Amino acid sequence: MMFWYDHDVSGWGWFAMTASMILFWALIITAAVLVFRALNRPHEHTSAPVAPTPEQILAQRLARGEIDEDEYGRRLSALRKGPDPGTA
Repeated sequence: MMFWYDHDVSGWGWFAMTASMILFWALIITAAVLVFRALNRPHEHTSAPVAPTPEQILAQRLARGEIDEDEYGRRLSALRKGPDPGTA
């Protein structure tokens, strides 16, 4: 019967248990916050920006008023026809 009363936890044992429990929960909460932030972060570098096509640039210039409809038509037909084989 005396065996059970002789094995209590000392002050340092209580301190170690308390510190380890606080550290355990701090690590769990920190990991949860980091996972939550990583999942909710917008993915900025998933794809490279796509450059506009020459036809889109031409349409933008027409919309801004830099060129008129006649010039737009000429340049668009030149773009769609391709380079002249005799000039290269």
